[in-house]
Amino acid sequence: MKKRLKKVLPESVWQFGRQSWDGIKRIPKSIEANLHPWRRESIRKLRALKDSYKGKRCVIIGNGPSLNKTDVNRIQYEFTFGLNRIYLAWEDWGFKTSFLLSVNDLVIEQCAEDFRSLSIPMFMAWRAHQWLEPRENLHFLYTTYTGPKFAKDASTRLWEGATVTYTALQLAYHMGFSTVVLIGVDHSFVSKGKPNQTVVSEGDDPNHFNPKYFGKGFRWQLPDLDTSETAYRMAHRAFLDDNRQVLDATVGGQLDVFPKVDYDRYFS
Repeated sequence: MKKRLKKVLPESVWQFGRQSWDGIKRIPKSIEANLHPWRRESIRKLRALKDSYKGKRCVIIGNGPSLNKTDVNRIQYEFTFGLNRIYLAWEDWGFKTSFLLSVNDLVIEQCAEDFRSLSIPMFMAWRAHQWLEPRENLHFLYTTYTGPKFAKDASTRLWEGATVTYTALQLAYHMGFSTVVLIGVDHSFVSKGKPNQTVVSEGDDPNHFNPKYFGKGFRWQLPDLDTSETAYRMAHRAFLDDNRQVLDATVGGQLDVFPKVDYDRYFS
């Protein structure tokens, strides 16, 4: 039936119907994410952060192997967003990121104890309240897997776009950053398989900067690079429309959505 309707209906009608149905299915979770006391407090804190870094520059640090070829000392005094298990690099770097963001359930569940030990501002998917209790430095974001959009207000619903980097871009926009520079966003994985499929690591992790990142026994989901590219294009357009920019300084990165800059020259 689904395939038959898609064939006979105009694309615009099909997409409208699909998005409307997605929205209806999200209603129960949306109500909780807007009315729960823990989320209400996060909404208050997120609204206070709106445009608080207006006109400034930040760096979103991905977790690809290219980080090991990147002189991160050049960005230690920048505003930085670290993603997921970036804290594994802090001791070697000699500094912490300004913020930390994680929206993947498997990562949050398995690393909840690590996250509880951190004192920097953290932004987690609302689903994380299963494993993490409210703290002053913790902000719960209402993120979803469906309903493609670029949210300019992070206190509302954010589409995850199949990559935590996309959520970070929406958060950076919300906070007012005018220039966002990506590093460590390799956009390529050694591990292959069905996108979003949950797998269990059988040994050292070849896809991230640290072999222990998703080390032996860690449950994780295979990447969905096509959906991520769709999301990145939405972010690129949103920033350009507001006379802001996203630049890609990843060393050897495979992403071709954002303008490329040479890392060493840009942060000289």
